[in-house]
Amino acid sequence: VQLQAFGGGLVQTGDSRRLSCAASGRTFSSYAVGWFRQAPGKEREFVAAINYSGAGTIYADSVKGRFTISRDNAKHTVYLQMNSLKPEDTAVYYCAAGLSTTPTKWRRGEYHYWGQGTLVTVSS
Repeated sequence: VQLQAFGGGLVQTGDSRRLSCAASGRTFSSYAVGWFRQAPGKEREFVAAINYSGAGTIYADSVKGRFTISRDNAKHTVYLQMNSLKPEDTAVYYCAAGLSTTPTKWRRGEYHYWGQGTLVTVSS
């Protein structure tokens, strides 16, 4: 599975932005997908994850209620809808895919495949 995240850019505080994670590979619908982010000078942090079918999702407390993760397996794509963006959301956002069905592992970043990131900059 190869992953490509895109959709980043420069936005203002309070704006919305949707990121996409496009995947290649016929077995994409078998994989859980997670979004992570890394701000300058900080460690990578978990943002959200979704199970293989889309029926199960988890979020970091910092984005809960503002971000929504979803997927379209027919299009081999996972989305991260980001609303009410804040300057502290500024980071490079990465998507990752893995076969684990355990949310704990999703949060810990235990995935088989990682994509290149897309930069989101939120100006104040």
